[in-house]
Amino acid sequence: MRILSFVLILISLGLLLPGVLFPVLTIDASITLPLLGKMNLGSETRSVWGTITFLYEQKNYLVAGLIFLFSVIIPSLKNLLLFYVLLPGQGGGKRGIFAFIKRIGKWSMADVFVVAVFLAFLSTKSMQGFSASLEKGFYYFLGYCLLSLIATEFILFVSPKELKK
Repeated sequence: MRILSFVLILISLGLLLPGVLFPVLTIDASITLPLLGKMNLGSETRSVWGTITFLYEQKNYLVAGLIFLFSVIIPSLKNLLLFYVLLPGQGGGKRGIFAFIKRIGKWSMADVFVVAVFLAFLSTKSMQGFSASLEKGFYYFLGYCLLSLIATEFILFVSPKELKK
């Protein structure tokens, strides 16, 4: 059972990287004018990493840092610590580390990010002149979120008794 947990965590980490680097959402804006017809006002495609770098370049350091922390660092740290907890042996304060994992999991913005992107997608679909399309990065990120949650719950279910105390 432990090997299945390792595999789930490994796959979720493998999904996180393209989820951060690949485009997540494309939004197109256009207007229809009498006599001129439909005119494209602009199109924007962004990835999580692209958003972080854009905000950093615009000197929005706090926002860029927070997105980086909550969408990249905390999810990565959580999964790496889950690997450690699953290693054989009882040393190293694994129960405390697992409790820490459960606490920081609540601060991971990964699942919130997926919901926000999906809501942006839905809201632009209903606005005249705007269209949105989810890109492959969204699906990778969604896969990361789901597998990471499943892996954590699976570890809770099959973990040694010392983690449940």
